[in-house]
Amino acid sequence: MKLDFGDTKIFIRPGTTDMRKSINGLTSMAETAMGMSPFSGALFLFCGKTRKLVKAFYWERNGFCLWQKRLERDRFPWPDTEDGVRELNAEEIAMLLDGIDFFHAHRRISFEKAG
Repeated sequence: MKLDFGDTKIFIRPGTTDMRKSINGLTSMAETAMGMSPFSGALFLFCGKTRKLVKAFYWERNGFCLWQKRLERDRFPWPDTEDGVRELNAEEIAMLLDGIDFFHAHRRISFEKAG
């Protein structure tokens, strides 16, 4: 099943999260650690220490939806530092779930003068 989050704000929590947490713990973490409203309709992503499990939740009309993906091999690319909440776009979340590490990709450089 592919979900379409084209118009949805997507926030990732860098660092590790205790994957024993369920919806109540994750929504509390979105409020306290991330400083965001879990009722905003945004998608919030969390990853465990082994980087084999990702949990995501979002608010939909009358309740929370909790989603998880566990890898049988390899690991998810995930930022190590907990410097802050990072917003992703739909293309980046697709790459993340496919295992593409865009966190360490080359950044676009713009110049004003040559020479």
